[in-house]
Amino acid sequence: MSVTACQGLGFVVSLLGFAGIIAATCMDQWSTQDLYNNPVTAVFNYQGLWRSCVRESSGFTECRGYLTLLGLPAMLQAVRALMIVGIVLGAISILVSIFALKCIRIGSMEDSAKAKMTLTSGIMFIISGICAIIGVSVFANMLVTNFWMSTANMYSSMGGMVQTVQTRYTFGSALFVGWVAGGLTLIGGVLMCIACRGLVPNRTNYKAVSYHASGHNVAYKPGGFKASTGFGSPTKTKKIYDAGAHTEDEAQSHPSKYDYV
Repeated sequence: MSVTACQGLGFVVSLLGFAGIIAATCMDQWSTQDLYNNPVTAVFNYQGLWRSCVRESSGFTECRGYLTLLGLPAMLQAVRALMIVGIVLGAISILVSIFALKCIRIGSMEDSAKAKMTLTSGIMFIISGICAIIGVSVFANMLVTNFWMSTANMYSSMGGMVQTVQTRYTFGSALFVGWVAGGLTLIGGVLMCIACRGLVPNRTNYKAVSYHASGHNVAYKPGGFKASTGFGSPTKTKKIYDAGAHTEDEAQSHPSKYDYV
């Protein structure tokens, strides 16, 4: 899978998971009334993180929000906080990942910067998914505990006869939406982290070495130049004039007419 495809798939999956986390947080069916012992009822109760609702057999539904904050159970407040943290982290991750997409070019942004942004958004998506999964799991554990406690209180020790009828709550549809959404967000974050490796520029293991020519060292002078090599004797230097090339010994034995001027 190419880097662009992996990054795009991770972004789409994370976006779907983020939308699911928002939907699960706003849904009212976190816990629904258990109808196992009373399948025919005129009133059906269900509760969410923010309000509780009652639906009558006539189709009329009445919801009432939780008007207190300190009076709510500590576990419910913890679940609220986890879901809100997951939403906030998911929103920030989406904004960062949009600018980190390889198919979008913004100014002169280098691939190394996009790789860092992709890794950051991937980690934040993973944390967001984990927060959602933990929040839903904590609420589900609270439901299971209350369910079995209510069941134990419904029966007495005298032959298992039913003494009182209590309303028991079981898993609502919002729990399953939250689990799926948290898993999608987690998978999308992992894909973003994998795509980050392909965006990092390849680094060579060879170091740059500067080479200097060891051949002729040329010194320029007016009217000609003197060339000397490192392989021959330093005494065998030559001067090249416009009229031709002569050695220094020949220049001394055959004086030129310009020497007398």
